[in-house]
Amino acid sequence: MNEMQTPSDHTDQMDLDLGPIELQDPLRYHPDLDGDTLREECGVFGIFGQPEAAAITALGLHALQHRGQEAAGIVSFDGSRFHSERRLGLVGDAFSRREVIERLPGNAAVGHVRYSTTGGTILRNVQPLFAELSAGGFAVGHNGNLTNGLTLRRELVKGGAMMQSTTDTEVILHLVAQSKRTRFIDRFIEALRTIEGAYALVALTNKKLVGARDPLGIRPLVLGDLDGCPILTSETCALDMIGAKYVRDIEPGEIIVFDEAGAHSHKPFPPKPARPCIFEYIYFARPDSIVGGRSVYDVRKAFGAQLARESHPEVDVVVPVPDSGVPAAVGYSQYSGVPFELGIIRNHYVGRTFIQPTQSVRELGVRMKHSANRAAIEGKRIILIDDSLVRGTTSKKIVRMMRDAGAREVHFRLASPPILYPDYYGIDLPDRGGLLAATHSLEEMRDIIGADSLAFLSIDGMYRAMGYEGRDPANPRFADHCFTGAYPTHLTDQSETEAPPRQLSLLAEAS
Repeated sequence: MNEMQTPSDHTDQMDLDLGPIELQDPLRYHPDLDGDTLREECGVFGIFGQPEAAAITALGLHALQHRGQEAAGIVSFDGSRFHSERRLGLVGDAFSRREVIERLPGNAAVGHVRYSTTGGTILRNVQPLFAELSAGGFAVGHNGNLTNGLTLRRELVKGGAMMQSTTDTEVILHLVAQSKRTRFIDRFIEALRTIEGAYALVALTNKKLVGARDPLGIRPLVLGDLDGCPILTSETCALDMIGAKYVRDIEPGEIIVFDEAGAHSHKPFPPKPARPCIFEYIYFARPDSIVGGRSVYDVRKAFGAQLARESHPEVDVVVPVPDSGVPAAVGYSQYSGVPFELGIIRNHYVGRTFIQPTQSVRELGVRMKHSANRAAIEGKRIILIDDSLVRGTTSKKIVRMMRDAGAREVHFRLASPPILYPDYYGIDLPDRGGLLAATHSLEEMRDIIGADSLAFLSIDGMYRAMGYEGRDPANPRFADHCFTGAYPTHLTDQSETEAPPRQLSLLAEAS
């Protein structure tokens, strides 16, 4: 039995078991400023057999920071004890000091960066989560979302489980704990057979580093090697950060275990056609990552080129909406021959917690993040390229900013199809009523954002940019449900009619 060291969590961040205290200013996520974007998911990292495991994990999490900026955590194991550091905020704020890393000794560690899609932003929800099982300690970090997490949670609570968080990841801990199997890997597999939805997991026991990917491969997970030490992480950019070699993607439905005897791969699920999330290519993954064998940067350029094939007005310059629209704008410019200009400059030093005390000040909020480069756009017909459109509020402000800076015409193009349906696999999208494309026609959307013209990449065009002839409805290659409504798994929690318990309201709203 292993002893869990008391986590070194800052007392000013603790919820002190007083309930789900959000620790957020009510204006922090004002929809006019922060709601018109895709929310990042989460990022996971694990390493085994490296004396500086925690320090390397912290570097890996730095590379994955784009996947979650609300919280970060690391759990290490030193051969006899587990050690945990979990903090709200950015990786650099939490893990840049030597004394913090020194509190995480051991040659194995797992880490996590979080954007909450289930459960609130409170310290008890920060991952990796840890539990003391009959066979020893067990820490787990999860990227994704369980579509039956709330249903399983109800069943577990009715059976006597005492939940300490409001995140669906805790369900996995309880399922492993309650399994009657003897070997840990069998208990872990039994737990995974029970859950539905999307997951990429890294887990740590007193003897093993474990990785698992959902049977459809919705969420990404890759294997790397650092001087003979295995690494599991969400994206290849984390391997580049620490100088590790990319080995391969973890296959959909695969569970891989590393221990002193080496690597062991298990494939306990019936094989299914893979359905990786298309939004990894559109938005989530860093442009320098390789996802599913494809360069994310090259794919985004291909989206832009295809967009130029499908819809190209007479314009003078191509202007990206930074930063996510830049690769697509490069592709659009290269295909169309229209010059690429940085007509919008992004301020990279704006914190997400800025308080906008009045409506008049909130109206200026978009200018905190973006400012017009008048020299590049004044008197010109411009085409704005962005990756996607959610509510349209920020797009409207950017169009107005361009006009105020002297643009003669402002056309808007999106390098993805219209988002028509919510996501239940780890992307924090509004319900259909909050999605502009789901509630308005193309002309109505154009009028709302104030552009001279508006167009989206077609669904077939998106697939063509990925190297296919188009989308095959009988065998979609990707999880593209936000565009098509074709969800790849059961949505058990969405079909439940039982009212959720009051204390789980945060989980129920998001799941």
